[in-house]
Amino acid sequence: MIDGRALAAKVREEVAEEVEELGEVGLTTVLVGEDPASDVYIRGKHKAATSVGIRATDLRLPAETSEEELLQLLRDLNGDDAVDGILVQLPLPSHIDETKAIESIDPGKDVDGFHPVNAGRLYLGRPNLVPGTPLGIMRMLAEYDIETTGARAVVVGRSNIVGKPMAHLLLQGNATVTICHSRTVDLQRHTLDADILVAAVGQLHVIGAEMVMAGATVIDVGMNRTDGGLFGDVDPGAAEHAAYMTPVPGGVGPMTIAMVLKNTLTAARARRGFVSAPY
Repeated sequence: MIDGRALAAKVREEVAEEVEELGEVGLTTVLVGEDPASDVYIRGKHKAATSVGIRATDLRLPAETSEEELLQLLRDLNGDDAVDGILVQLPLPSHIDETKAIESIDPGKDVDGFHPVNAGRLYLGRPNLVPGTPLGIMRMLAEYDIETTGARAVVVGRSNIVGKPMAHLLLQGNATVTICHSRTVDLQRHTLDADILVAAVGQLHVIGAEMVMAGATVIDVGMNRTDGGLFGDVDPGAAEHAAYMTPVPGGVGPMTIAMVLKNTLTAARARRGFVSAPY
């Protein structure tokens, strides 16, 4: 099993050392409304940021906040030199256009990596700030010496947050990449070819054990809550013949938050004229 918790702790230690050398680093999160799940995510990010010496500011806005009020706040944060990273917790209330909010963030402070400028840089092979989940997966592969060059990689899922950036990072790692999705015909025919299989669709056990090639590396991004607990997109039985596999929970999740901290450090270094490797 790929131990995401242990690796996330290692990444946090690395970030803490660099933050101490760099000086004060500031991360500001913005939460609109009182979504319970979003509250949990924000608290987790703040706890992690504080643990590595990043000054985290938690801005809470009422659900009735107008779109223009949020956009003005983001413009103010863009111009605040004490703020190195900005994170708007999604989802936003239905009356606020998420696309407008994301595009209003300074790309250099976009620690989620969702801004079109950062997406474009990734597309062009010049990644700077990249979504935390695919970034964390690349760090996992590197940490466990899992070779991407020449590997056949299959990404199941095509979201802007995981699937698409994951495919680009693997392609830049010299893998041969196939993207599958809800309308892919005969999914198993593709997954059985995968040396590296990334499942990111949010459907409980959509990848059966019989759909995984012996000796494959399986990265399970799924987080599906049931009465029995938290489970992934991949049947746990796949671990019997996969060479490497991430558990759920304790796999990709901890790495996502760790890489948001890494992105905050990357943004702070860039604003001070330094260049960082993405992962």
